[in-house]
Order: sequence, then C-alpha cells, then structure tokens
Amino acid sequence: MKKTLVATATYNEFKNIDKLLSQIFKTNSKIHVLVIDDNSPDKTWLKLLRLKNKYKNLNIIIRKKKGGLDSAHKKMYKFAKKNNYDYLITMDADLSHDPKELRNFVKNLEENPFVIGSRYIAGGKCEMKGLRLIMSQMGNLVIKFFSKINCNEFT
Repeated sequence: MKKTLVATATYNEFKNIDKLLSQIFKTNSKIHVLVIDDNSPDKTWLKLLRLKNKYKNLNIIIRKKKGGLDSAHKKMYKFAKKNNYDYLITMDADLSHDPKELRNFVKNLEENPFVIGSRYIAGGKCEMKGLRLIMSQMGNLVIKFFSKINCNEFT
C-alpha cells in the first residue's frame, strides 16, 4: 500500500474531531493523519493532544493564531512532501466529508494523478443552504468561466 496522508484543518471542531479520527482510522489503521489546529478557542487542540496517545499515526500542528484554510493547505502539502507521502487527501473536519470514501479515493489515486470528491456529483451530499450554497455555486461558475477548465467543483 502507498504511504497515505489524510489532512484536515480545525477551528472549533472539539465536538467532531474524535468521531472524525475514529472513522478515518477505522477505515484504514495504517493511514496517517495530519491535523492543523488554529489555536481553537473551544480547545480542539487539547483534545487532539489527548488523542495522540490513542492514535500513533496522528500528527498535530498547533498554530498560535487563526491562519485560515489556505495557509493550512500549504502547510499540509509541505508536510506531505517533506515526509515522502505518496498520496495526500484533504478533507473537512466538520464531518461533511465521509471518511468511508477514503478507500475509494486511494483506489482511484492508483489510476489517476488526482481525485476530486464533490457535493455536486451524483451521490454527493450537499448540506449547505441559503447564502452559503448560492456563494459556493456562483464561485464555482465564476472560476469555471475564467479558468476555462471543464470542472464543476473548485471549492
């Protein structure tokens, strides 16, 4: 099996993080996980430090202040490259991405250079509503139009 890193960023995910990690490691105990926490006021980082004792393949980076998703993703990419992972899978920590799909992602990565999971495909779940949903849909349309890339999911 290829060396796989699942990475997520957290900010106030205290209620979700234990369930997320449990489901990820249940899917594959050999998978590695990186969680970057932005010093969550709800102390997600403290729960992560406790969970580190339970999961030997859990890596944690706690940042001093909120740096946002973009910089967290850049840190994930650097971490994956530095530690020679074959695959990097990013997902949200709010359980909007189903860890059961990790098997499908790894399988598809064996045959493709990248895989995109999307709420906008058949079988995808979109739980967003109202303004957030409209902004997501409009953002994807604008990016598609200007990039001239035939894809429906850029977010």
